[in-house]
Amino acid sequence: MLLEGKKGLVLNVLNKNSIGWAIADAANLAGATVGIGAQNDRLLDGVTKLIEGRERFDPFTIDFSDDAQFDLLAEQVKEKYGKIDFIVHSVGYAPKEALNGRFIETTLADFQTAMSISAFSLGRLCQALEPLMNEDGSVLTLSYLGSTRAVKNYNVMGVCKAALEATVRYLAVELGEKGIRVNTLSPGPVNTVSGRGVNGLTDMIKSVHERAPLKRPYGQTEVAGSAVYLLSDLSKGVTGQIIFIDSGFTILGV
Repeated sequence: MLLEGKKGLVLNVLNKNSIGWAIADAANLAGATVGIGAQNDRLLDGVTKLIEGRERFDPFTIDFSDDAQFDLLAEQVKEKYGKIDFIVHSVGYAPKEALNGRFIETTLADFQTAMSISAFSLGRLCQALEPLMNEDGSVLTLSYLGSTRAVKNYNVMGVCKAALEATVRYLAVELGEKGIRVNTLSPGPVNTVSGRGVNGLTDMIKSVHERAPLKRPYGQTEVAGSAVYLLSDLSKGVTGQIIFIDSGFTILGV
């Protein structure tokens, strides 16, 4: 029960295969009260089914493309919880056209959309919720190796993840004054709805599993375990860091 008595948000969740759901589920089982986000009312139905019959879960909605919804979310969270102990930022989006073809052909509109939702939203979320965060709170986001390496078909999302990781470092400095730590989990390729937006995902997963030092699969469960550690008081001395969950694939050379 590493998170017993803690309250926090996991934003957003699409379905039972989402990494966000794995984290929310693990945090709840570790004792936390978890507010789960959905993009809109239609997707909220799926979230409601996931938490049906479970204690210490509450549904919220936020569309990361609508700036007004950040402050609205903060008002709802304040009314429901008062203060919170953690935020999990689990969102990444780029228009399909920006993930196909050549990166050099990315349009300004697609670039701005991807960057706003995938990177800017973390800082905006922290801005809205900072007044509600308890000291020794934890903020967590999700990245991918494409932030520092050119991964085929990842294109503009790699640039967004690079910006996201830089955002984490700057937030870690500013929020560290209040004892709030900010970190990144960077899983290898995982079969999720978002992941399937990248062409060749199945081959990527197979290649990583075959080559990684740990000759066993990783996935949502392993990511959730690392998340519970970073959300718990066990990680009080850790901020501004990236933890890779890919069975060691990241350490390999050519």
